Amino acid sequence: MARFGRSGQKTAGRGARRLVLGVLIAVALALVVAQSAPQISNFFVPARTTVSDRLRAPDEIGLWARITGQAVRERRIRELEGEVRDLARYKAAAISMADRLEAYERILNLMGEPPERGVTARVMTEVDGPFSQTLLANAGRLQGVAPGSVAVNEGGLVGRVIHLGERSARILLVSDYSSRLPVMGEVSGVRGIMYGQDREAGRLSDMPEETDFIEGERILTSGDGGAYPRGLVVGTARKEGGSWRVRLAMREHPGGYVRMIYPPEIPQPVPEPPPESPPAEAVSEAGVGAVQQGGGAP
Repeated sequence: MARFGRSGQKTAGRGARRLVLGVLIAVALALVVAQSAPQISNFFVPARTTVSDRLRAPDEIGLWARITGQAVRERRIRELEGEVRDLARYKAAAISMADRLEAYERILNLMGEPPERGVTARVMTEVDGPFSQTLLANAGRLQGVAPGSVAVNEGGLVGRVIHLGERSARILLVSDYSSRLPVMGEVSGVRGIMYGQDREAGRLSDMPEETDFIEGERILTSGDGGAYPRGLVVGTARKEGGSWRVRLAMREHPGGYVRMIYPPEIPQPVPEPPPESPPAEAVSEAGVGAVQQGGGAP
């Protein structure tokens, strides 16, 4: 009887373990099937993201990663993660500054910049020849391009429209030797004139201030003269020898498209009307009265 009892207990224990194992297998299969369904899979995304954020990668790259060649990839991933964290901080600071600036403008009742109107077009360039410092855009007067429009790309200022046709426009680059562009430093505030030098850089001169530009600061259009709007990015300042150069920002994004925005509108002075002359009848009556008074005098 005791022997039968022990065998019965063993059989019951085996049955319980088999039941638990079957339940676990069924749960695992259910989870696999649930992950395959997009509606259910989206439900587990927040939990999966939280777990992956909690489980941080080790500070040092393991030996196996070095042997298999994954060390370079892991190092690059960590660099990108650091850049993402820095960009997140910069984004938060930029949003805060934008909100503060908007509040200040609202308090001061400041008139903001007018919205830019323009036309985006594809451009072609010539490597050699008399038009090597110009671009030809496939949009003209029929597409809404205005005479003297300012051309910009993703990097910054490109040039200005000098010839306008019905369906094309010729853009003179700011790097042309005959180009003269009023600029200023974004941080220093120093103003000057940028002369076109070559396809990659310009030369700064005619600086009335006694101070110099700051190495690496952005150079913007000052808006003096009215040919270019204020605040367009031209490039970055760098000092070579005893003179200042501008590394053109348009070369950082040499895409095949430019946006031609309307030039700033300069209001023309309204001439003052000439003084109104008195009517002829009033003049004649005044003359007759003066003559009569003169005749009646002793």
